[in-house]
Amino acid sequence: MARYTGADCKLCRREKTKLFLKGSKCDSPKCPIEIRPYPPGEHGRNRPKEGDYLTQIREKQKARRIYGILEKQFHGYYVEASRKVGRTGETMLQLLERRLDNVVYRAGFAKSRDMARQLVRHGHITVNGKRVDIPSYRVDENDIIEVAQKSLEMTPFIIARAEAGERQVPAWLEVVPDRMRILVHSLPVRAQIDTQVQEQLIVEFYSK
Repeated sequence: MARYTGADCKLCRREKTKLFLKGSKCDSPKCPIEIRPYPPGEHGRNRPKEGDYLTQIREKQKARRIYGILEKQFHGYYVEASRKVGRTGETMLQLLERRLDNVVYRAGFAKSRDMARQLVRHGHITVNGKRVDIPSYRVDENDIIEVAQKSLEMTPFIIARAEAGERQVPAWLEVVPDRMRILVHSLPVRAQIDTQVQEQLIVEFYSK
């Protein structure tokens, strides 16, 4: 499966904001954006003022990079959202939030979405008792996501249990740390999604 393999910290610097792609490093003084809060490259400090089109494309790139997916798949979420009833931008974010790798990350079972994606791909996560190794798998209301029994004593999950409660879990999810279980009580609404993007700019970009 195609994925970005470059330096994650350059992505944060390009968007001039923390995208929280590197787990605990993002909260430490070693975070590169704390040291160099401007885009990478020779002309990073002197880039021209951004117009409407560039603002829209930057917002799209930021959202795509936060969720760790490539352009074709991201555009597919927009197309699907545009066909549903309701606000296209909000619907698109709801679809992204329901990705299995995102749910594992939101629950605090992984330090980053990249790590969550790897845990899912390696077969450590089950949904309603069945192993699911597809990061883009879409969870639904009343689903039960758990760490596979054989994986419970792996280091990442031991750490996750020890640090339970340190990360704020969205209201639409409930985490049972001692059983490494996630309960999906409802589908997310915009007010429960803390992703710092202006989804309307993304809609405007794709609507051109």
